[in-house]
Amino acid sequence: MITQKQTTLAIYALPLVLLCIPLLGNAISGGINWSAADFLMAGILLFTTAFLVNLIRNQTKKQSRRVLICILILLVLALIWIELPVEIFGSPFAGN
Repeated sequence: MITQKQTTLAIYALPLVLLCIPLLGNAISGGINWSAADFLMAGILLFTTAFLVNLIRNQTKKQSRRVLICILILLVLALIWIELPVEIFGSPFAGN
């Protein structure tokens, strides 16, 4: 059985693992060109998402409500993640 502490550790370790992918890409190939600001923004987004998911997981009692809220949080993360480099919606925080 996985304990609450192990689940929390896994939730906060996932952003680190995800940030290692572009870090390795920067080191190995020239196709991925992330600056320190890119890593900072990605870290802020991923760790904020991990914090919110962990908060909802600990505060919400109903399983269905917990899953729905976590899906909404991940959807917002995906929309922001897509918007920043591609500017699908033309928002002012997209960089241009």
